[in-house]
Amino acid sequence: MSDTSSTRRRNAMRTRSSASPTIGDVARAAGVSTATVSRILNGVPNKATDITAQRVHDAVEKLRYRPVQAGRSLSMMRSAVVALLTPDNRNAFYASIADAVQRGISATGNAMTLCNTREDPASQDAYIEEMRSHLVSGIVLLGAVRTPGLERLLDDGPPVVFVNRKCPVDSDSPFVGIDNYGAGRDVARYFLDKGYVDCAALHGPCMSSASRERFEGFRDAMAAAGAALAGDRIVECDLTIESGYRQSQRLFERGQAPRAVFCGNDPIAYGLHRRCQELKFRVPDDIAIFGFDDNPLNEWLAPWLSTVHVPLEELGRQVSDVMRRLLEGSNEVPARTVLAHTLTIRSSA
Repeated sequence: MSDTSSTRRRNAMRTRSSASPTIGDVARAAGVSTATVSRILNGVPNKATDITAQRVHDAVEKLRYRPVQAGRSLSMMRSAVVALLTPDNRNAFYASIADAVQRGISATGNAMTLCNTREDPASQDAYIEEMRSHLVSGIVLLGAVRTPGLERLLDDGPPVVFVNRKCPVDSDSPFVGIDNYGAGRDVARYFLDKGYVDCAALHGPCMSSASRERFEGFRDAMAAAGAALAGDRIVECDLTIESGYRQSQRLFERGQAPRAVFCGNDPIAYGLHRRCQELKFRVPDDIAIFGFDDNPLNEWLAPWLSTVHVPLEELGRQVSDVMRRLLEGSNEVPARTVLAHTLTIRSSA
């Protein structure tokens, strides 16, 4: 044999030994056909004895074989991936929910992919279509807005779970969250107990059911107690620090600051607090501030902020449990899972 032929053979052997193991390698190691390996790994019942199945699993472990998911996804028209669409991955509140959901999804044997829609309807639809093209098993929507793509998804797409915000269209898809209306009402009652009657609201976008219900609960409870909010005491904001800072200026334009302000989320409250510092208002002596969500950053950056606490870890566990039931085809999937909220009272109110 020539030196050139020997070199080619050695190179070929090295290439085969360094390549990822194939289903054929598993079949040869277990002494069965590739079809048998495929049926066993796909969980097809009554197609192999327990002894044969054990040989296959032993070969898989020894060879460190991982099935190629693309072909399996095409054959089943479903991948082992769940997509989570979040409106703002910079917000620690949303990031913490995503982390809790991811851990729960992983426990079901699925992976999770994260998409940041930035509260943009076009981005939401683009991600929905992209995830559907990847044959995801399900989609979790953390902060959905009404779009054509969402309506198509609900008509003929994979299972959907809505988190924090309810589905913006008529649908029987499950929701996991808190009673936002009740939470807003509880903040109003707290203000009234403290004697705060000239109050204001920096609420989030009304296209969000969560933001809208928080504000409505607060507004209605104040009005019922004879302390209705004046029109110039109601300001809509984006759910960001920048918007809270910028839009809060409108509360001070008539020259008299409100005694207390209910903010649609904690970042809005951060922005308002910065504005108060610049205007030399003391918190809470001059202006009381109440946030919402109990953002995980509060412990480190805003330990002064009174806020509505949302149980993030439990929220994540419930979302993953509901998705697991949907993927298993269970008939026992709750339409609404409403978790308990609490008021966390700190020095700002």
